[in-house]
Amino acid sequence: MRHSYSGFIQHTLAAVMVLLATTTIAATAETPAPDFTLKSNSGENIRLREFRGEVVLINFWASWCGPCRQEMPILSELHDKYQAMGFTVLGVNVEENSDAARKLLQDMPVNFPVLFDNDSSVSRQYDVAAMPSTVLVDRNGNMRFLHKGYKSGLEDIYMEQVRSLIRE
Repeated sequence: MRHSYSGFIQHTLAAVMVLLATTTIAATAETPAPDFTLKSNSGENIRLREFRGEVVLINFWASWCGPCRQEMPILSELHDKYQAMGFTVLGVNVEENSDAARKLLQDMPVNFPVLFDNDSSVSRQYDVAAMPSTVLVDRNGNMRFLHKGYKSGLEDIYMEQVRSLIRE
């Protein structure tokens, strides 16, 4: 009996950890997204403020993160689908050395800007604690949704939230 109770506790804790790792938080107050400037994979400096008037999905990721790799092609499709409506994805790689990220982008190209936060300054501004972490920013530059982690099916929530923000 004790063994099955212990197993139940372990499975319950594992389920809670998965749930916590894939949380979605809707911002109740309009909190301005911290502005930043980072070097992109094309070599240019990109500043968040330049996207004011658009809906922006900022995705913090790392090359060693399995769920990040799974999510990248989905984010690329989302970018393509809604770009003409004033939407963009900014992928922010959080690794100190961007060589692995650049290699991954060769093997898995995306059509949205990828930025390199080598000193984690932007990650700290956004309190990134889980990989991947995704922030949706409205046309006024306010953070509206935060997703910590990724699991299959979350892309449907992304799509719903992006469409909602585009309609505003």
